[in-house]
Amino acid sequence: MDTILQDIRYGFRMLLKSPAFTAVAVITLALGIGANTAIFSVVNAVMLRSMPFPQANRLMAVYHSYPDINLMHASVDPGNWDYYRQNVKSFSNIAAYSGYKAPQNLTSAGDPERVRTFSVTGDFFQVLGINPTLGRALNRQDDQPGANREVVLGYGLWKERFGGDRNIVGKDIALDGMNYTVVGVMPSGFTFPEDAQLWVPFGFTSEQLTNGAEYLEVVGRLRDDASPNLAKAEFEKITAEAHRKYPDLPPTFHITTAPLQEVFVGDISKPLWVLLGAVGLVLLIACVNVANLLLARATVRQRELSIRVALGATRLRIIRQLLTEGVLLALAGGAVGLFLGYWGIDLLLSIVPMELPSFVKVSVDSSVLLFTIGASILSGLLFGSIPAWHVSGSGLNDSLKEGGRTAAPGRHGSRRVLVVSEIALAMVLLVGAGLMIKSFVRILQSDPGFNAQNTLTATLSLPESKYKDEPKIGAFYREAAQRIATIPGVSASGLSSMLPMSGGWTNTFFVRGRAIKPAPHAYVAVASGTYDKAVQIPLQRGRFVADSDTPETQPVAVVDENAAKMYWPNEDPIGKQIALTSEGTPEKPVWRQIVGIVGSVRHRSAVGEETKGQIYLPMQQNPLRTMRIVVRTSGDPTQMAAAVRNEIRQIDREQPIFQVRTMSSLYNDFVAQPRFNMVLLAVFAGLALLLATVGIYAVMSYSVTQLTHEIGVRMALGAKQRDVLNMVLGQAARMAGFGLAVGLAGALLATRVLQTLLFGVRAYDIGTFALIGFLLASVALLASFLPALRATRVDPMVALRYE
Repeated sequence: MDTILQDIRYGFRMLLKSPAFTAVAVITLALGIGANTAIFSVVNAVMLRSMPFPQANRLMAVYHSYPDINLMHASVDPGNWDYYRQNVKSFSNIAAYSGYKAPQNLTSAGDPERVRTFSVTGDFFQVLGINPTLGRALNRQDDQPGANREVVLGYGLWKERFGGDRNIVGKDIALDGMNYTVVGVMPSGFTFPEDAQLWVPFGFTSEQLTNGAEYLEVVGRLRDDASPNLAKAEFEKITAEAHRKYPDLPPTFHITTAPLQEVFVGDISKPLWVLLGAVGLVLLIACVNVANLLLARATVRQRELSIRVALGATRLRIIRQLLTEGVLLALAGGAVGLFLGYWGIDLLLSIVPMELPSFVKVSVDSSVLLFTIGASILSGLLFGSIPAWHVSGSGLNDSLKEGGRTAAPGRHGSRRVLVVSEIALAMVLLVGAGLMIKSFVRILQSDPGFNAQNTLTATLSLPESKYKDEPKIGAFYREAAQRIATIPGVSASGLSSMLPMSGGWTNTFFVRGRAIKPAPHAYVAVASGTYDKAVQIPLQRGRFVADSDTPETQPVAVVDENAAKMYWPNEDPIGKQIALTSEGTPEKPVWRQIVGIVGSVRHRSAVGEETKGQIYLPMQQNPLRTMRIVVRTSGDPTQMAAAVRNEIRQIDREQPIFQVRTMSSLYNDFVAQPRFNMVLLAVFAGLALLLATVGIYAVMSYSVTQLTHEIGVRMALGAKQRDVLNMVLGQAARMAGFGLAVGLAGALLATRVLQTLLFGVRAYDIGTFALIGFLLASVALLASFLPALRATRVDPMVALRYE
């Protein structure tokens, strides 16, 4: 221990003796460690830390998959949930909740307020294992048709809206004009799923259990004696039974189980792992740079170390001393990096476009601290081991004999290997960034299928207490559409249950007279007759739905070009008939005649290819309580919000509009994920390129310095400046060539993981690889040019006397 403390004290003195060297090395390491700390904090909170539920590892999500139509995670209909609840034995219980938060008007205890309400089944809280702070949770008795007027409050809403009233249980509150009895208050921090403020029971009717509408997210808790594999096998058996019972199911239809946390973070896990890998490469490049600095500094200390060897120090003792100094340097860089990482977390969360699950709390906890300390120590050992090994070799004795001129054997080769490594690592990062940039450009160049310019959107949700039947709902929206269309400055307006780029409701359907396998599956939107003009979706053939399509007329539908190509590839679908499984019954389906074909719009992802079609239904034939208003204007669309709100109040003074925003902002959110991936990867690649450039310049400068005597001899013997320039640049070109070859192989392997994040670009895009290779080669030669130019100006007489 005394020897170790002596090494640490001596190491501190040596670092303080060279403040400029120490500062450069610490800053270089801090950049790499700080970036790793910030990204790892998010990775740890999202993917490594368990969900805040008792035995969260036993919670499993259950969902349907339709690989034939690229629908890997489909919601479950109430009938299937009820069947699983009654028949699956590997789960102690299975609950369901609505996949969409439904804002409602809370009119109790103050001004009206929009609150985020989720409908859940009676066993929802029991499955999650969460008990309320006050009162009780919902139960199966609450979850009955006509009896589902109970509500559980979120802790935040209880505190802010009701002042933390501990007598709130048993009191009534008004949601959308209907009274609900408060039965419990959940504990602080529980907002599952997606920032929920209220939970109400579904109370499924027999019709809802049989109509096949898929809108439920299902979660189950494994029995204590059951494993995930047992549950998987049980659902595979149910899948096989479903295929036997329903031969029209898609051949690849599957009931899938997965850990609940894995499902919640599925869309954001891969980008985070990619970014963590990218900052890991940046840290490696930083370590290579510091290793080069230490090798250069070792020349200055070579005589000192030679004297220590002469006085009896063993090679192991020298290695330990140098590694101790490296670890001290790395810990200093880690301390500064931890500060940068702590600051970087806030910056990262402020720009991250991904909607993190509500249970995720990103912070610098003990795991992050251990990661930072571990990364620092490993970095110190990594960049300290190479110079320690070479400096401590047998060349120290020769160096002492020759007065310090001779460098340690193999040190020049080590520097060249390190430069090759820097170029190779930079190549991997730059190729990844180049692919992401090209992909994002392709996204911006692609046609989303609509025009987002000069368009305002808003949401309306009519309360069931005031608008109980479809005629009242239809009359309200018909008058709303007429009023909004007459606002000065409005060039077109319409209503739809589903906006582009916002996901939506999907459903299976049948084609009359044809048995299509797999069963057709498409997005379904209810729209007014002017919606296509408001969004500027191109009409290809036939007509769009019209306000004259009423309950008294022939049921009609409009399909998009994707649906037309998929289900009527060699014929015209106009005039054909389809029936949605959510309408009518299998014995008496509602057959709708297709009257038009429109262009396809993008819905789910700016990256993934849209392979599902879309069906539009007339608003008057299918009036829904929640609709989206779309207003196209001749000027600034934000100026129309007050006018739209006023027209709605003219119809119903108590009816608010909410989620008011422009379509352009929706589009920006739609492309935010690939933009974020591109920008962050480009920043890290730029940092890697900068570090590599500095490293190459430093090594070439040092090499020229070490070759000063040799250059003087060459020039004294008649070598021209051009010969010296070619010699130095040739050395740089050879290192760059080796680095690019190794980097090319690494990039070919690494970019395979990027394929699902790319749009319109292959992971092995030849143009990107060639451009990045040319860029790196140019940078390497440019970084070597100044040292090479300096070498040509060496005075032969001075060089011959150079020590």
